[in-house]
Amino acid sequence: MTDEPARFPYTAVIFDMDGVIVDTELFYVHEFEALSAELGMGLTERELFDQVGCSHQDFRRNIRRWYARVGRDYTEDEAVAAYEAWTEARRTYDYRSMMNPGIPETLAALKDCGVRLALASSSQLENIKEVLTACGLIEFFEVIVSGEQFTESKPDPEIYLHTLELLGLPASACCCVEDSVPGIAAGVAAGLTVFAKREDRFGFSQAAAHAILDTVPDLLMIG
Repeated sequence: MTDEPARFPYTAVIFDMDGVIVDTELFYVHEFEALSAELGMGLTERELFDQVGCSHQDFRRNIRRWYARVGRDYTEDEAVAAYEAWTEARRTYDYRSMMNPGIPETLAALKDCGVRLALASSSQLENIKEVLTACGLIEFFEVIVSGEQFTESKPDPEIYLHTLELLGLPASACCCVEDSVPGIAAGVAAGLTVFAKREDRFGFSQAAAHAILDTVPDLLMIG
């Protein structure tokens, strides 16, 4: 008599995107670093690393503050527009090449087990759809939520509470996969079991997560 494989213990998994699905965080840090160097903003390594996992709302506030350092008294909208214009001529998008190892296989395996999949990211909805489409992943997710829909995104738990509402599930039936301090805090505050994809490059602690996974496919081993 053979043992049956353990059943996946959650009805749904809610994924973060940046840092979990795609390894974009270092890409963005380098981009901010280049902007700072070109314009003389003087951003420190700590300021750069603090952008990892920050909400779109915090990004808007920060980019306005950074431009003010070099005498550009922009509104938040103007600062974001200036940054986007600066990146337009410099950025090469290849999100598929940034996809973390084993992501399509993990999502497919979860779906095959009957697990429902959602995505809750602080990024803008347009960017989320662009990334997921480029990676061939958008069809895996029945629910996609952007932090721009809320007054505040992560670490505020509202993004996760809203995702749970759309799924029609209690937090106890779901887990989330995060990497950053704001994301982990949001998941914990929403009552979710939080698995953190290990991240050692930016000097922050993932100790608040319930468990740390070396890779996203390790999620399939829990039970």
